[in-house]
Amino acid sequence: MAIRLVAALAMLVVLGACKPPQPAAYEPSYAPAAAVADEQIEYLFAVHPLHNPRRLFEVYQPLVERINGAASPAFRIKLETSRDYGAFEQKLGSRKFHFAVPNPYQTLESEANGYRIVGKMGNDPRFRGIIIARRDSHLTSVTDLKGAAISFPARTALAATMMPRMYLYRHGLAPGDINARYVGSQESAIINVLLGNTVAAGTWPPPWEALLRRRPEVEKDLEVKWETEPLVNNGVVARNDVPDAHVAIVKAVLLGLHEQAEGRVILEAIEIGRFETADTSTFDPVRSFLREYETVFGRMP
Repeated sequence: MAIRLVAALAMLVVLGACKPPQPAAYEPSYAPAAAVADEQIEYLFAVHPLHNPRRLFEVYQPLVERINGAASPAFRIKLETSRDYGAFEQKLGSRKFHFAVPNPYQTLESEANGYRIVGKMGNDPRFRGIIIARRDSHLTSVTDLKGAAISFPARTALAATMMPRMYLYRHGLAPGDINARYVGSQESAIINVLLGNTVAAGTWPPPWEALLRRRPEVEKDLEVKWETEPLVNNGVVARNDVPDAHVAIVKAVLLGLHEQAEGRVILEAIEIGRFETADTSTFDPVRSFLREYETVFGRMP
């Protein structure tokens, strides 16, 4: 009996040794870098906060994909959005972006940080400021806004803030005559008027028209009271260490969009007819405006 018991135990030991081990629970492992290095150059492409980040991505990602199609395999473009004007300008000032579409004020400022102007948006007549108010506000003159709270997206929004503020000044309001509130975005500036938080708002046509398309009922309560003269539209800049050949590829895509059906769809979403070539002299009218603005309101911080 003892012999049989010993034999049985020995058999169990042998079988246990032959049994395959149970697999351990799966846990992902994280390598410090990809197993195969990606040799393709990646550039950051940014647009100043014309819209909220989600909307801006919807509008500009098709353009980025078109550039990537033309640039492969030499390089690829990645779109980066910013939550507000301050964030965008901080990144532009630190040279984070390789390509950018800044407003004209930011375009000129970027030159001091090692960017060169290589193009611009077309449709200059649309680059104008507008002042929105409630239809029931009974405003008849700019001077009726004396002492009023007026919402603007940001201090450095050229079309939506600086140009409307200069318009108010030229029509009788001194810099201290209004309560200027900088609320962070174009749409927020408009909505503040709708909600009665401010009496008027500075913005420019594209965000106003985009809001009306999404919420047409807004037009029952709000209207454009005044509009400014136009200036040069937004610029396109490239960081000065990006090779000329790569800049040429991006520029060729932008300048050729209006010549193909798919490109025109992209331009329609951006709300311009075309991109145009430009250099620093193209923005001389903006320099003249800024000199006058700074005489009245002081040097921008």
